[in-house]
Amino acid sequence: MQQDAAVTFVGNATTLLRLGEFTLLTDPNFLHAGEAAYLGYGLWSRRRTQPALDIDELPPLDAVVLSHLHGDHFDRVAKARLPRALPIATTPDAAQRLERSWRFRDTIGLRTWSHVEFHKGDQSIRVTSVPAQHGPNGVHLLLPDTMGSVIDWQVAGERRLRLYQTGDTLYRWWLREIPERLPGIDVMLVHLGGTRVLGLLLTMNGEQGASLVDLIEPPLTVPIHYDDYTVFRSPLSDFQAAVKRRHLDHLVSPIVRGQTMDLTVAQRSAQR
Repeated sequence: MQQDAAVTFVGNATTLLRLGEFTLLTDPNFLHAGEAAYLGYGLWSRRRTQPALDIDELPPLDAVVLSHLHGDHFDRVAKARLPRALPIATTPDAAQRLERSWRFRDTIGLRTWSHVEFHKGDQSIRVTSVPAQHGPNGVHLLLPDTMGSVIDWQVAGERRLRLYQTGDTLYRWWLREIPERLPGIDVMLVHLGGTRVLGLLLTMNGEQGASLVDLIEPPLTVPIHYDDYTVFRSPLSDFQAAVKRRHLDHLVSPIVRGQTMDLTVAQRSAQR
């Protein structure tokens, strides 16, 4: 029986989460450098980097956790080549489109604060949809509905790890409701990049990301989604400088594409 926890960074917001007996894939994006992702309204962004894995190199998956339907989070490769019976936990709008237009058969549309559970023997995974706002007030209504997710791994009814994936969001004061409702977050995967389209900031830049670390204060924050596309304007160094100014850098561990990080370190830190 697997008892370990780890994250492998594939690129952009795509990660493999190995939590005990479970393997989850987040925001599948397997376009190669030079290829373009469609962002809607006739807008495209070109990929700068190579994914660490191609889709054919993925291990067997138990589920996908999808924050929203943008071309850099669920691309044409995922659309064409992911198994149609693979469970996908996502927003209600994305679930409907995946099922009706693309014939995925096990989509789970999660409204904010609702959850889905997966079970294997005495182990379970719970995915809870949490708030996110992909862009300024009003503008976010023109973009795909977006969610963050809190993923709990339990063994024999005991929680072993609580992981928060922010999704594409801006920093907002009301994100404090997440640790209030779901306290004890061990790991945060924070989507950064300072995405700008037509001059509008759509995802957290370095300073906003540091504010979220200050708000959540998890033992381990892993920055992702910061340099893969041409619409990203705030590099990882912005975030690293901002957390250092706030004396929060001891809570942050960058990860490079292809690296696997042991998450039990955060688990042990949280228990001390």
